[in-house]
Amino acid sequence: MKASVKANDIVAVVLKGVPLIGRLLSLKGSKAVISFGGQRRDQDLPLRELVAVGHVSDQPLPTPDELSELMPDRKTAAEAWSILAADAEAMQQNQALLELTDLLKANVDTPDIAATWAWLHGDQPWFRWRRDQSISVVPLDEIQRKRKLQKQQRLAEDHSQQQIAVLAPSSPLTPEQLETLDPEWRKRLECLVDRARDDASNLKDDPDVAHWAQVFSLSPDQGSLRQWCIQRGLLDPHQPRALHGSVWSGTFAMELEHEAQRLISSAAQPHPGDDDRLDLCHLATYTLDDAGTREIDDAVSLDVQNGEVWIWVHIADPARLISPGSPLDQEARRRATSLYLADGVLPMLPLGLAAGPLSLRAGQRTAAISVSVRLDSAGAIAERRIARSWVQPRYGLTYADGDELIELAPPGDETLADLSQLMQLRSRWRRQQGALMFDRMEGRFRRSDGALFLQLVEPSPARLMVSEAMLLMGAVVAEFGCQHELALPFRSQPPAELPSQTELDQLPEGPARDAAIKRCLSRGVQGTQPMAHFSLGLSAYVQATSPIRRYADLASHRQIIAQLENTTPLSEPEMGELIDDLDDPLRQSIQISREDQRHWQQVWFSQYRDQRWDAEFLRFLRPQDGLALVHLADLAMDVVGRVDQGNPNPGDRMTMTVKLADPDRGELQLQLT
Repeated sequence: MKASVKANDIVAVVLKGVPLIGRLLSLKGSKAVISFGGQRRDQDLPLRELVAVGHVSDQPLPTPDELSELMPDRKTAAEAWSILAADAEAMQQNQALLELTDLLKANVDTPDIAATWAWLHGDQPWFRWRRDQSISVVPLDEIQRKRKLQKQQRLAEDHSQQQIAVLAPSSPLTPEQLETLDPEWRKRLECLVDRARDDASNLKDDPDVAHWAQVFSLSPDQGSLRQWCIQRGLLDPHQPRALHGSVWSGTFAMELEHEAQRLISSAAQPHPGDDDRLDLCHLATYTLDDAGTREIDDAVSLDVQNGEVWIWVHIADPARLISPGSPLDQEARRRATSLYLADGVLPMLPLGLAAGPLSLRAGQRTAAISVSVRLDSAGAIAERRIARSWVQPRYGLTYADGDELIELAPPGDETLADLSQLMQLRSRWRRQQGALMFDRMEGRFRRSDGALFLQLVEPSPARLMVSEAMLLMGAVVAEFGCQHELALPFRSQPPAELPSQTELDQLPEGPARDAAIKRCLSRGVQGTQPMAHFSLGLSAYVQATSPIRRYADLASHRQIIAQLENTTPLSEPEMGELIDDLDDPLRQSIQISREDQRHWQQVWFSQYRDQRWDAEFLRFLRPQDGLALVHLADLAMDVVGRVDQGNPNPGDRMTMTVKLADPDRGELQLQLT
């Protein structure tokens, strides 16, 4: 403050960004006590922050509401600016607050001074308050620049409001509506959809999400964001979030489809090694799969030679058509596996090729890798052979068909019944080696023609037979690899310390006992060195039965073929690198598959909100939160719920109800009592 002031003087000040006129009540050294109009309390303010108006008045100080009616209008302000701007001398001399008030209002009453002070600090282009507590006239060119900028800002704001108006309705956006969005807004929208798919933890403190949430009055959480996108048709509510941007999210490139068609066309033509294949087309060969399965990897036969019974397991041989390092091979390696979702399969190889000449189709002469095994009386492998072969399945059966043939064993067609008996012998042998059997019904959600249904997979005789035959194949391949020191993607599982028999006997047989055992098991690992697989009861094991659907199985086949044909197989470092490459997509496929089933579980329970479910308590996951794992026999699956009260023991019966099921927001709360 330059001028001296005394009690009852009117002073101007900017208090917390608000321009005010006040009355000086008293001085306290370097501070002054100031009173204001309206409801504001008296304030102790530093003298240096005060502007001496040079006016003494007994008029009441105006309230903010009164000031709004006294503000100078645009016409008066422009005229005042014109007067000063036309006077070169005035332009050079800065004005005082009273002089400007007199020019704008034709008087200098306290309310008018307050109105001028507030107006001066508002959004007006003509005058500028200076640090030396004077007022300068803004030059014309600066006013014009500011007006141009304000116009641009208004146009931009109008444009933003137009874009927001397109997106505001909570209904699916049409292609025409999306076309009205400019590139910048389309980009914003794409980023928003990406964030709706992102991990919820990544949304915290995200400024873009916070801004978008403010614009559309959303809660800045993933559930709200996801629901907003779903309502506008920007997000498929049934697509797993982890699927977006994954190796399975896109279709095969056109050049890969063309290459697949070329291979399909060339499948009937001779290929290297075809003449050396073992012709097994005379065997009664069966494929058994779920109805609708298109990628048919495996088949089984039985052959009796000189009184010896030989089990044959035939696996499709895609290595005949797909060369290592070819574009199709590189894409299969990138995907690592076919991905199975409730809606269907996202294949590792183009489906026309995978379900065509690569598959073991009934009535078709097809290339295969075949293993023959003779078991001893205990079920151990007595002899085994591996060969590249030709097979021609006579029967393409569903598991239900297989169960019927096993049960009835019709005269002249006892093959499956005999195979079933041999696989039971093999299963007993593995159990004696310490294998753990969890042969229980499993539930899985499926969708067909837009309808959701629950598939209950029973451990039927046909399924158990095929499963055991595939394990037998894996044991033979592992033994073959050990014998010839082949680098293979061996699967193993460290030994585990299981609950004692006394502890298990205290649990009811079934899901609770299985859960107690599974809790002790370590995850399986994959590596280039053979090691025991604890829960399978095998000293070494290699998955080699699904080369159309798993790249590691295809790599195993190529190693076997290299040994059989005396060519150079992959070295151990090369196989190790391949295993490392496959690890990420394999983990991602598991994540996507689980997320998919979790979503359909939410959809299922949203359709059965009022139903009560019988549940079997398995164990607490987070005791402090009451979060528990329970088994629902009606769905043949384990689910997570919250225990309402009490402290149940494994095996206790409970009742489960649906407290919340919102698949769009990805929320499910199940209550257990």
